[in-house]
Amino acid sequence: MKRREFIMTAGLAAMAGAGCKPVPMTTQAPEAGGGQQLLQLRTFSFATEEKLKIYADFLAQSLIPALNRAGVTPVGAFRMFKADNPKATADELVIRVLLQFPDAGSMLTLSRRLAADATLAPAAQAVLGTPMKDPVYLRYETQLLLAFPQCPKVERPTSGADRVFQLRIYESHNCERAARKIEMFNEGGEIALFRRLGMNPVFFGSSIAGTRLPNLHYMVSFETTAAMDAGWKKFRDDPTWLKLKDNPKFKDTVSNITNLILRPLPGSQI
Repeated sequence: MKRREFIMTAGLAAMAGAGCKPVPMTTQAPEAGGGQQLLQLRTFSFATEEKLKIYADFLAQSLIPALNRAGVTPVGAFRMFKADNPKATADELVIRVLLQFPDAGSMLTLSRRLAADATLAPAAQAVLGTPMKDPVYLRYETQLLLAFPQCPKVERPTSGADRVFQLRIYESHNCERAARKIEMFNEGGEIALFRRLGMNPVFFGSSIAGTRLPNLHYMVSFETTAAMDAGWKKFRDDPTWLKLKDNPKFKDTVSNITNLILRPLPGSQI
């Protein structure tokens, strides 16, 4: 069995074991380059602001260009600040990095391609070759996602120094309800509504592996925070949304929502 087939079969088996319906796939397979991409959302945590800045500079100057050379593009890098998130007690010492891959093979061989990049090696050694007692980052987690049919690839819809991003995580109390929420976004027309109202999708993905399963992650972007507030007001008042949210088919699909407002770091391509 080919590696790609094994990965997909194992993933579907795991979902079936948990009582989950597979996420709908487009007719064009991801490995063909035009279908649903595999996404990784990597979350790096740091002990100090100084360490975070060291890694942010490494991302912008060395790692993101190397990822591009390895075929991973666009690369997103984001940070959360207390000023944008009233419930936060302080600026978060976390960097979130968004990667996309056309197939499982490309994802699994990324480390090998980066290790063979002679241009990256000196910078990587300087930043990552620190002693165990003095690491640059403490740990990182990866959420593995399959992009939705109605947003099969990462999009770059906004630009400008004041742009903001909302990362929203919708948890469900079981896999059947999670699948219904995914249906609500795709066949139900919720993503189409976002587009119509200028709430610009960056990605929508169902979690294959990671924390707090079952859940989906999505990110939308706005030119400014004022545009974000105006967009959500239009969304809440839109007749299409009012009808959709009252559809009993989609009742109790979300048990918990995490909402984070992020800013792009220097070097981010999104």
